[in-house]
Amino acid sequence: MREQPPSPWSRREPAPTAEAARAVPVRRNNDEMRVYGINACLALFARRPQDLRKVYLLESRLGDLKSVLAWCVQKRLGYRVVENADLEKLTGSQHHEGVCFDSQRRPLLSLSTMLRGLPPPPKPALLVWLDGVGNPHNFGAVLRSAANFGVHGVILPPDSALGLSGAAYRVAEGGAEAVALAQVSAGEDIFGALRNAEFSVAATVPREGESLYAARLPQRLVFVLGAEGGGLRQSLIDRAGLHLTIPGTAAVESLNVAASAAVLFGEYYRQRSAESERKKYKKS
Repeated sequence: MREQPPSPWSRREPAPTAEAARAVPVRRNNDEMRVYGINACLALFARRPQDLRKVYLLESRLGDLKSVLAWCVQKRLGYRVVENADLEKLTGSQHHEGVCFDSQRRPLLSLSTMLRGLPPPPKPALLVWLDGVGNPHNFGAVLRSAANFGVHGVILPPDSALGLSGAAYRVAEGGAEAVALAQVSAGEDIFGALRNAEFSVAATVPREGESLYAARLPQRLVFVLGAEGGGLRQSLIDRAGLHLTIPGTAAVESLNVAASAAVLFGEYYRQRSAESERKKYKKS
């Protein structure tokens, strides 16, 4: 008789009690993090299965995570079927969507490493530079839009409080794994590095900029976005070669950073798509 491969359920660890779940530290060491949300976890597993350390899931998610649990069996990684209350304690959130991974943290790149990995000039490339943005939910929403519209990377300043937290991962719905992330060093000449890579820098301002829909966006472009309330630092606005405003009814002062990012990325994508169609038409 042909031997059957082991079932992914055969190595399942017993479900912990609430006390056992509380004993698992919410804070990880600097090299590890806790990711939750079904799309976030599946995207992490699809791109970095080797970084998986442990899996916690509801029984209702067993069918959705068969391939993950089979990997756990193969690599002798632990996984536990837990209760909803336990997952809430493990993740610190009610929005865990039935699954939580302990995984190796994805390190941030240097700006030079990010730029080396981009399509070379004059090929199109789009980056976003977040200045002063600190809300992880907004960060996650920016990453989700960035992944959808093909943004190549996100630049964070040296003093940024942002990082790939579990909340940002969940809101990004898998987008956190699709976009390169770089954090610059204190004193680094960001404008010089971008200029050498043939990027134009566009500061987004709530008023008195060129209308986004009237502007012909450069093929290699960096959108600079500021935090709600304070907006962009004036020094960045002054050094940017372009100043763009998203037009609207003026019923509100401006969009928040996540909504602004989606509009900006969508318009860049639209212009590049239209340009590509024109080139195809000329060749035909």
